[in-house]
Amino acid sequence: MHNLKDLRKNLDLFKKKFNDRNLNFDINGFSNLDKRNRELISKKETLEQEKKNLSKLKEKQNFEKSKKISEEIDKLIIDQKKIQKKIDEIIYNLPNIATDDVPVGNNEKFNKLIKKSKQIKEFNFEIKSHVDIGKDNGKIDFETSIKLSGSRFVILKDKFALLERALINFMLDTHINEFGYKEISPPLIVNEEVMFGTGQLPKFEDDQFEVKLENSEDRKFLIPTAEVVLTNLVRKSSLSSKDLPLRFVAATPCFRKEAGSYGKDTKGMMRQHQFYKVELVSIVEPKNCMSELDRMLNCAESILKKLELPYQIILLSSGDMGFSAEKTFDIEVWIPSEKKFREISSCSSCGSFQARRMGTKYKGASGSEFVGTLNGSGLAVGRLMIALIENYQNKDGSINIPKNLKKYMNNLDKI
Repeated sequence: MHNLKDLRKNLDLFKKKFNDRNLNFDINGFSNLDKRNRELISKKETLEQEKKNLSKLKEKQNFEKSKKISEEIDKLIIDQKKIQKKIDEIIYNLPNIATDDVPVGNNEKFNKLIKKSKQIKEFNFEIKSHVDIGKDNGKIDFETSIKLSGSRFVILKDKFALLERALINFMLDTHINEFGYKEISPPLIVNEEVMFGTGQLPKFEDDQFEVKLENSEDRKFLIPTAEVVLTNLVRKSSLSSKDLPLRFVAATPCFRKEAGSYGKDTKGMMRQHQFYKVELVSIVEPKNCMSELDRMLNCAESILKKLELPYQIILLSSGDMGFSAEKTFDIEVWIPSEKKFREISSCSSCGSFQARRMGTKYKGASGSEFVGTLNGSGLAVGRLMIALIENYQNKDGSINIPKNLKKYMNNLDKI
C-alpha cells in the first residue's frame, strides 16, 4: 500500500510507474477526490473550533447556534467518510511500483533470462508425462479425486505419496539446517485483515476460497500460500532493528480457485486447487531487501541443484510481477514432456508495501520505519514432483531417486 502523501506529491511519477505495471492511473479523478476530502476535513475542523469557542462563552443564546453547528459537523463527517472510502478503494488496489533495475514491459515477453543451469537430459527412449507414468503404475489417481472433489484435485498413492512427503521434509531440513529459517506450523484459515495485509484482498477476492461460518460476521479464508500467515506473524508489531532479519519457513497446503486460468493446464498436477508448497518469508530492514532477495533466491535454487534438475532463472518485467512485488525472480524447472521450462518458484521483494498494509514497523537509528518483507517458494511441491518424475524416468516406467533424497525415501534407489 502506498502513502497518501507520497502519492499526492509525486502523481506524475506514480502514474508512469503504474503504467509500467499495466495500470492506467486516473490522476484527475484521484486528485479531485483527495482535494474534496481535505476540504471537508478542513471545514469540519473549523466548525469544531467554532463550537469549542462558543462553549467557552457559556451563554444561553449560543445553544441553538451550537446545535446547528453540531448537525452540520455530523453531515460533514458522513460526506467525508464516503469520500475517504472511495480514496481507500483506489489506494488498496494500487500495485507496488517496480525498482529501477526491473525490465519495463507489459508481459512475460519482456522478462530477462539471468541464468540457465546444467544441460537438459537426453533420453534414448520415448518419454512419458507424469500423467501417463502415474496412470500406468496406478500411483496418481485423478478419476477418484474427481468423484470426491471435482477437477483440479489429485490423489497420490503408495510410493508417490511417500515421494511428496519426502520432498517436503528434504526442503524443510535444507532451509532450516543450512540457511537458518525458523520452522512455523501455521493456521490454514485466516481472517480478512490478514489477507488484506499481504495484498490478497480486496483485489484478488475472486481467486480465494472463503469459509462460511455460522453465527459469525468475521470473514475467513483458506490460505492461498503460507506467505499470508508467515508475513502476518509480525502484523501490528513494533520491532527493533536488533530483531531483524526474521526468516520463517512453512510447509502447508495452499488453496486457490485459479479463477483467471480457465482452460490452462487442465491436465495433470501442474495447476491444482489444492497443493503443497514450502514457503520462505523474510522480514528485514528496507535497505537490506535486495541483498535478502539474492539470498532467498539462492536458498530456493539450492533445492534444484541438490536434486540435479535443469532450471533457469528469470527476472520478471514490470508488467509480469505480482501485485505486492517490487522485484521478482522466477525459477523455472525443465519439464521434459512439455519440452519447456515451467515456473516452480517466485522470489519477491515487496519493500515496505505489505508492511504499510499490516502496520508493522521497527525502531532503528533514524527512528521508526516500516519493515521490508520478502517471500519465495522454496519450492512448490507438486511441480517439483512433476519435474522429478519426468526427468528421472526410465524406459520401464520406474523412477530413479536422486542421491540427496534417498534417505527421505527409506533408501530406495527407484520407485
